[in-house]
Amino acid sequence: MKTEQTDLLLQDSPKAETKETVIEITNLTKSFSTQEVLKDFSLKLYKGENLVVLGKSGSGKSVLIKCIVGLLRADSGTIKVFDKDVTTLTGREMDEVRQEVGFLFQSGALYDSMTVKQNLEFPLKRIKGHLKQIEIDAKIEEVLENVGLLDALHKMPAQLSGGMRKRISLARTIVVDPKIILYDEPTTGLDPVTSDEISLLINDVQKKYKASSIIITHDIECARMTADRLIMLQDGKAYKEGNLSQFEKSIDNTIKLFFK
Repeated sequence: MKTEQTDLLLQDSPKAETKETVIEITNLTKSFSTQEVLKDFSLKLYKGENLVVLGKSGSGKSVLIKCIVGLLRADSGTIKVFDKDVTTLTGREMDEVRQEVGFLFQSGALYDSMTVKQNLEFPLKRIKGHLKQIEIDAKIEEVLENVGLLDALHKMPAQLSGGMRKRISLARTIVVDPKIILYDEPTTGLDPVTSDEISLLINDVQKKYKASSIIITHDIECARMTADRLIMLQDGKAYKEGNLSQFEKSIDNTIKLFFK
């Protein structure tokens, strides 16, 4: 580990260049009316890594991942997911890409009228319609056990705490075995203990499911616990890139405000 203080140039390390790229964003721009939220933003996500995109509230982090899954259309630039530029895909082609990409919404987005089991069955039946009910039940049991909530199988979302809802939302995300997971502020609104539990779960998912993940957050503790690599989003651009140690030792005042 390097000990000197370092300001980072926005560049890939030689080691990173040997890794398989699963998402590559180049010169992404997105505006709303006269407000330019993303300005020539670029990043690469490598297979098997947790990439944290760090930035203050309102910096465009959520806009970024919504562009990746086609919930928002970019104004310009390219977004390649498994070498497919999603900015050029038809609706049907985009649906095929989404089957490989799990999205954990900030709100959890559980269906309030469905039990936990029904919430997990819904994506399985939609995406993996060939599965028999016994296989669906086994998969649901597996993911609930992995998030520590097997006993919540028949509960309604209203019966769950905020942390439990987040865990169930994560279970619903991983139940279809996505190759990529996008986390939208996964610890927002949670107490410090529960936030740490969710961060540890993100790491567990990475190990158990070999997932490649983008975690957008302004929560420094979440970033510390989950990041293999970080990119700071500032003024719509990828301001700095590096590992946690480099960020913590940076003399850049903008970075120091986050890591003080």
